[in-house]
Amino acid sequence: MSQTNVASTASKEKLVSDMKIVIADAEEILKSTADVAGEKMATIRAKIETRLRDAKERLEDAEAALVDKTKACARATDDFVHDQPWKAVGVAAALGLALGVLIGRR
Repeated sequence: MSQTNVASTASKEKLVSDMKIVIADAEEILKSTADVAGEKMATIRAKIETRLRDAKERLEDAEAALVDKTKACARATDDFVHDQPWKAVGVAAALGLALGVLIGRR
């Protein structure tokens, strides 16, 4: 998996996490304003509930797509390691050496 894909996956995971927090906060605001009366407040509350429901659906879709993509990358990596084990060992050794050099400099 390339650096771009790793960064993209990490940013998508962060986005999903942030969206879950925003949705939870919005739901908490709705609950705390449930006793506030008024036609305008009821309209705003209904609008927010609709948007929250839509956001949850989109978030679930994005999360499912992220899981599917992650599984596909894992399968591709597994296939590569089984098809070309010596290349995989070489790459792992090179990464280990590079990491050791970086840690040794500190």
